[in-house]
Amino acid sequence: MLAEPLDRMFLALADPLRRGMVEHLSSGPATVKQLAAPSGMRLPSAVKHLKVLEVGGIVVSQKVGRTRTFRIKPDALRTIADWARNREAAWNSAFDRLAAAMLEAPEVEIEP
Repeated sequence: MLAEPLDRMFLALADPLRRGMVEHLSSGPATVKQLAAPSGMRLPSAVKHLKVLEVGGIVVSQKVGRTRTFRIKPDALRTIADWARNREAAWNSAFDRLAAAMLEAPEVEIEP
């Protein structure tokens, strides 16, 4: 897995306002105005945050007339889920090896 796309995704999701936008979009597409409203954000600031999410590969946008609508990119968070699953598998394997080594180690008495 390439680190760069994953890095962009984590960077995009590092900001709580952007995570809030992703939460909002999880229920369906929304305009910039709709995404800016819950946090009281001005439209230019919202556009900047949405651009980070778009560069991060998390959202896509479509412009019709003067209205830009954003939606979550299909399978966008799968990259993060796959990364987390791989880390979990590696950790579990390491713990399994540690447990096996502990079982093979000679017993040591601990005196109070």
